[in-house]
Amino acid sequence: MRNAVSNTNQNNHDLSVSHNPTDFRSLMNYFWNFMDTSNNEMSDLLPKIQVTEDKDAVKVTAEIPGIDEKDIDLKVSSDGYLCISGEKKNEVQNNAKDNYFSEISYGMFKRTIQLPWDLDYDATTAKYSNGVLNVSIPKSQVEKQKFKKIDVSKS
Repeated sequence: MRNAVSNTNQNNHDLSVSHNPTDFRSLMNYFWNFMDTSNNEMSDLLPKIQVTEDKDAVKVTAEIPGIDEKDIDLKVSSDGYLCISGEKKNEVQNNAKDNYFSEISYGMFKRTIQLPWDLDYDATTAKYSNGVLNVSIPKSQVEKQKFKKIDVSKS
């Protein structure tokens, strides 16, 4: 993404934008996630995300402690975006004078992640346990065949 926008001239601050659609999509994704996190209270609720891949699938892990699985909404779009949203509800009605100190945040959150692979979205699975959401999206046959190992021999 750092190649998506570059400063071409220090004097007139001209910015050039890459014409690669995936770079632009990454830039827009970064922008919208940044706008979503601009509210500090809401940023406390945003799950921490890890995206990994192996030869067969892309795996997304999100830390979402204190939320029931029924309060998590997970959507994957055919154009390559995974959206994790939900709500951490405050079940206890606290009287303000009884509350001495609290750093616990409640409310709604939403994270959108671009997935730059050709994936089989219909076969997506998700499991939630102990505050950790694990999403597995298998790679399509086209994606699996994009790379081929080439043996190098000594001459």
